[in-house]
Amino acid sequence: MESPRTSKPAVKSPVAAATIPAPTKAQVLAALPFGRQNYLLMLAGIAVILIGFFVMSLDKTEFGFGALGLTVGPLIVISGFIIEFFAILRK
Repeated sequence: MESPRTSKPAVKSPVAAATIPAPTKAQVLAALPFGRQNYLLMLAGIAVILIGFFVMSLDKTEFGFGALGLTVGPLIVISGFIIEFFAILRK
């Protein structure tokens, strides 16, 4: 009496593997981690961060201890990082 374990496993032919259809453009776009809006928000966040550093450089007091260097500029930079945070997490 033969057991079912002695039967040979099925062999996949290389022809069957070659017939896999190529993914469509919609499938490729769905597989990407970020969309167009994510990248636009990232660029906006980088721009806001750069504006914040520029505002900090406008402070003319000694060692940048004025209102622009200590308050306004850092708040703008932090808001740029918050925009970056939402750009990364937005789906």
